[in-house]
Amino acid sequence: MRGQEQTSGHLFSYIDLEDRVPPNHPLRTIREIVNDVLVSLSSDFEAMYSRMGRPSIPPEQLLRALLLQAFYTVRSERQLMEQLDFNILFRWFVGLGMDDRVWDASTFCHNRDRLLEADVSAKLLNGVVEHKRVRRLLSRDHFSVDGTLIEAWASMKSFRPKDGDDNEDSGGSNPDRDFHGQKRRNDTHQSTTDPEARLYRKGNGKESKLCFMGHALMENRNGLAVGVMVTQANGTAERVAALELVERHTKKGRITLGADKAYDVENFVENLRKQKVTPHIAVQDHLTKTGKRRKTKIDRRTTRHPGYQTSRRVRKRIEEIFGWTKVQAGQAKTKFIGRRRIEASFTLAIAASNLMRLPKLLGASP
Repeated sequence: MRGQEQTSGHLFSYIDLEDRVPPNHPLRTIREIVNDVLVSLSSDFEAMYSRMGRPSIPPEQLLRALLLQAFYTVRSERQLMEQLDFNILFRWFVGLGMDDRVWDASTFCHNRDRLLEADVSAKLLNGVVEHKRVRRLLSRDHFSVDGTLIEAWASMKSFRPKDGDDNEDSGGSNPDRDFHGQKRRNDTHQSTTDPEARLYRKGNGKESKLCFMGHALMENRNGLAVGVMVTQANGTAERVAALELVERHTKKGRITLGADKAYDVENFVENLRKQKVTPHIAVQDHLTKTGKRRKTKIDRRTTRHPGYQTSRRVRKRIEEIFGWTKVQAGQAKTKFIGRRRIEASFTLAIAASNLMRLPKLLGASP
């Protein structure tokens, strides 16, 4: 017998949001961990807000919404508000009831900026990796480090001489600029859109871009990021950030650190050994322009051990973190201006990357 389509809806619904989400849905595990971390951050939230005035968007709900934006690759905050309006799963995860009004996109962005400026992202990431269910998944002895470029929210047209000696016609809101053949350097030019952005290229034959550099420290047991930084892009930023991340997020005893060939620099290796860090760094022994073999500080004392080859193999997993963060979480080109806000956004995306992997890791662990 053919069923008849019911065009009129019901006035009331007696099914709770909690019952509409499957018991084995991955977001359930993620939400439990995120809620525990947010409870521990309650005192930090209290210090951020005034006791007077109108109530803002609850920071707990705002952070859950930002995590959903990264999980499901929602391009903009306006689209995120649209999804929250009709997506039952989104409403459940954020903590909104079926009849609760969704926030205005501009109001949401204003409240989000307050969280970014208060370094809540770093506290969220630290809370996730130190959670009682996550802590046992981490290695405390073996780590890897790497960096990636984050394209700045600034065009090449905005990269102009610092002394203001620009003779080109600047009429109109978006004038044509012909800068081909000009020598443009970071010490003589600066972006008028984001002064902290730096002109940088990834390698020979690659185009130069205005960008920042993101850095991550990964533990080697399950490939979870435990530390994140964003710096200005330059030739030494990766090594300087690696030393700071190691000092910040590792224990004082002997550990190992895996890295690619860009870190095979004499001064960096010596600094690691002074900090009791065994450098499991890929050897860069290519021929120089003069035809001589490049010298390396990574010798047989390190490479003869089986752990060296293991670190080199596991180290590549940090590229998976960067890949997910830049493609899924939309961090390939930032939407923010200023290093500090970009670091907060990048850190939140890294935290989301960790959370995405936890349901499977916790389900597989005894």
